[in-house]
Amino acid sequence: MASPNPSPQASASPVQRLKTLGESSAMPTLLATLITPLHLRPFQTLPMLFPPVFLFSTYVNLQGLKTDSAGISAAWSAAYLVLASRRKPPTGFRGKFTARGALRGVAMAGCAVEVVAGGVAWTFGRREAA
Repeated sequence: MASPNPSPQASASPVQRLKTLGESSAMPTLLATLITPLHLRPFQTLPMLFPPVFLFSTYVNLQGLKTDSAGISAAWSAAYLVLASRRKPPTGFRGKFTARGALRGVAMAGCAVEVVAGGVAWTFGRREAA
């Protein structure tokens, strides 16, 4: 018979959760996937420099350099966030709420989360000597 009061498991602190999210390889891949269709048609050169960097950050993460990958993705996410926020919204109520606008909002929200999570992971991460 199971005991009525199971031992309480220690829950991770918010900083630890952010560090774990920042060290994940999924977020840069997701950002590259969201940014690519936004700027592929019509092709925009400057924003299309970001997806290869995010995919490289994922590669670096999978090679075991999680702290360095978190720093790369946080810095480039902040740069994309600045670039994307400079865009003027379309006029009119219907122009703001489109599929493209929703995708842009999700991409910008993901960049904001990655800036915070990657910054925490880079700040509190430990680098192993090679």
